[in-house]
Amino acid sequence: NTLSSSSSSLKKKKKNSELFTLTYGALVRHLLLDLESPEEVNKQLDKMGHNIGIRLVDDFLAKTNTRRCRNFSEATKTIAETGFKMFLGVTARVSPVDDKECKIVFNENPLTDFVELPEKLQQLRYCNLLCGVIRGALEQISMKVEVDIARDPLKGDDKFELHMKLVEYVNEEYPFKDD
Repeated sequence: NTLSSSSSSLKKKKKNSELFTLTYGALVRHLLLDLESPEEVNKQLDKMGHNIGIRLVDDFLAKTNTRRCRNFSEATKTIAETGFKMFLGVTARVSPVDDKECKIVFNENPLTDFVELPEKLQQLRYCNLLCGVIRGALEQISMKVEVDIARDPLKGDDKFELHMKLVEYVNEEYPFKDD
């Protein structure tokens, strides 16, 4: 009976993943219809992702026993191994470039299931929402980062890869003074 319930759970997760994928696709299509250019859509997806990332940190910390990351390396490893598994149902691997730069390589990217980009939309960074999510989340733990899509199967690459660069550690500012 345990096997049956785990199979049922997997089917439910698969359906949720597909629903999310299709909903995301509808969102991107709507933005393409409303905005003037793929570049404007890229900016909007990044902005939306940033707002989501800011909020996901609290949810992530509440649902996991993760302690605060001490550095960029720990943060990227936590995002790749735990965050993407929790929120997208996929795992990714971190390939460090140095102590302030890395690549996150996805085994799969559910956002791109059922998607083909026409030639006229090659400037569209379809998964730019993910870049914003990571920026927003790391901003909440005092890290300013740049995130960019380095490789994308929608553009002919063999896998999906994000490039991340730590810009600076930001000191936390308190809204009131200690007396």
